[in-house]
Amino acid sequence: MARGDAPRDSYHLVGISFFILGLGTLLPWNFFITAIPYFQARLAGVNSTVGTLSSNHTGPTDAFSFNNWVTLLSQLPLLLFTLLNSFLYQCIPEAVRILGSLLAILLLFALTAALVKVDVSPGPFFSITMASVWFINSFCAVLQGSLFGQLGTMPSTYSTVFLSGQGLAGIFAALAMLLSMASGVDAQTSALGYFITPCVGILMSIVCYLSLPHLEFARYHLTKKPSQVPAQELETKAELLQSDEKNGIPNSPQKAALTLDLGLEKEPEPEPDEPLKPEIPSVFIVFQKIWLTALCLVLVFTVTLSVFPAITAMVTSSTGPGKWSQFFNPICCFLLFNIMDWLGRSLTSYFLWPDEDSRLLPLLVCLRFLFVPLFMLCHVPERARLPILFRQDAYFITFMLLFAISNGYLVSLTMCLAPRQVLPHEREVAGALMTFFLALGLSCGASLSFLLKALL
Repeated sequence: MARGDAPRDSYHLVGISFFILGLGTLLPWNFFITAIPYFQARLAGVNSTVGTLSSNHTGPTDAFSFNNWVTLLSQLPLLLFTLLNSFLYQCIPEAVRILGSLLAILLLFALTAALVKVDVSPGPFFSITMASVWFINSFCAVLQGSLFGQLGTMPSTYSTVFLSGQGLAGIFAALAMLLSMASGVDAQTSALGYFITPCVGILMSIVCYLSLPHLEFARYHLTKKPSQVPAQELETKAELLQSDEKNGIPNSPQKAALTLDLGLEKEPEPEPDEPLKPEIPSVFIVFQKIWLTALCLVLVFTVTLSVFPAITAMVTSSTGPGKWSQFFNPICCFLLFNIMDWLGRSLTSYFLWPDEDSRLLPLLVCLRFLFVPLFMLCHVPERARLPILFRQDAYFITFMLLFAISNGYLVSLTMCLAPRQVLPHEREVAGALMTFFLALGLSCGASLSFLLKALL
């Protein structure tokens, strides 16, 4: 708690609210990429208005390069709003940013759900879907940054709770997909139920946000001015990445980026009677200290987003048609990735290896480039150039296990090591730089996926 006279979080209602808000911020991205087979079927003109949530034995053709475009248009808004962060947040009130973003996301997802029942030709359907992806992820970027700004006045444990909610969004989407497929209803009803699920999640997020001013604990902290936040808490916020690693950050790549960014926004102005703080650190000097770690972060996400989900979502089971072939990709691609990525991030709670002075980190990061040819040589039926060398399902499952856990661990490790490589008063600048390079890595990986798709 911030002070001894602070109210208590009765029944953990504030913690639950921030957990649900964290879940809601990343539901859109995860629900879109998990439903790639549905979108591919619609774009290929399969059953006109129906489509299917599951991939068949041969796999639907990736018409319009949907996998690549949905990844790119989901990550570019993060890079854009990382650059526009300070300007946007000073011009628009916090409540407008949060509630406006939630309502816009809800309406756009309702449109996506309604399109399940509408007969739209592939071209217009692709255009509408891509526009929805862009605007939904733009609002999500604003929403996350705004909520992390609010968390700047809360005890640090609530940041971890929020991040935990974000981390479970991918697992939640994969489980929703599996339940929809296993429900036994027709394909159209199954797809409609799947896309209504995140709408319910966003509605719950809106209710949770509106309830915060009515909870004494939240009202006590959220109405404090930055200068009223105790020094001990401010120090904790500046070291948020390091403390989060000890608590196990879940799976979303965007969460760590926006977390440290709040340090720059919530830094209190020194009072005249307070001792002078160290001068503002030079961005160039801080970059010189962390450039190798930042480059490692860029390369980790470049590798991950170059093949996931653009290539991995195209991999199908080599077994004959049946239940396993239908459930293969949702389980072995999306659910497995999210679980193992979360576990990989949690490993930093127990050890940090290699340390910031070791040259093994760049080597481990570069070794992950081996996953690119490995996945491209797996069982992807729709190909024109490369052969299939790893036909059996066991190969893909093994590659995905190592791919996901290494992604989670190396992302968590690099974000944890960066603050350790600079002086205490330079950590906020280091965090802002890592924010930019994280978004840059995501965008580079999404762009590279177009080339890899063309090489198949």
